[in-house]
Amino acid sequence: MTAKTEELSFKVLSAREIADVLDDLARLRITVFRAFPYLYEGDEAYERRYLETYAKSPGAMVVVAANMRGEIVGAATAAPLGDHQPQLAEDFRKAGIPPDAVFYLGESVLLPEYRGRGAGHRFFDAREAAGRAQGYEIAAFCGVVRPTDQPQRPGDYVPLDGFWTKRGYEKVDGLVSTMAWRDIGDMEESEKPMQFWMRRLT
Repeated sequence: MTAKTEELSFKVLSAREIADVLDDLARLRITVFRAFPYLYEGDEAYERRYLETYAKSPGAMVVVAANMRGEIVGAATAAPLGDHQPQLAEDFRKAGIPPDAVFYLGESVLLPEYRGRGAGHRFFDAREAAGRAQGYEIAAFCGVVRPTDQPQRPGDYVPLDGFWTKRGYEKVDGLVSTMAWRDIGDMEESEKPMQFWMRRLT
C-alpha cells in the first residue's frame, strides 16, 4: 500500500497533550515550510521554543494526522490569538476586530505524499469546532505574501486562496502583519508580509 492509498487517522489533542508531539510538529514545520511560498530555513531549537507557546495556552489545540504505521504525517494548530500571537492583537484592534473574539489558526502542515485526500478539510473542521466550543466568534489565519515574479516560485504553483474561499474565509483588506524568519540561503532573518483571512464562527 502506498502513501497515496493508505488511510489517515486523525486525533485532536488538548494543550496539556501538545508537549508529547512537539518534536513531530517541529519536524513537519521544517520539512513542509521549506517549500515555496515560505522558503523557511528551519531550526529545531527555534521550533521547539515557538511551539511551546501552544503547550502553555489553556485554549490551544492541535489535530494530528497519522498514517497506518502510527507516524504523524500532518498537523494543524490553533489557540486564542492573545495567547499564541499577542503581538498581532494590536493589528486586529486597529482593524476594528476585538482580539478577544479571535481563535487563531496557526500552521497546517501535511507531507506532500499524503495530500489530496481531504486532510485539509479535516484540519479546518477540527479547529473551527474547537473555536466554537470555547465561545470564539471569529477564526483567522495568515499567509505569507510573495512577489509573483519571485525566482523561487515554481511554474506549477497554485495558491490556496480558492480552497480558503470555499471554506468561507475572506481576505481582510488592510489587515497585514509581519513575521520574520530566515529564507533558504539567507544569513539573516527578514520581515515578511502576512495577509490575514477570517470567517465568523457564529
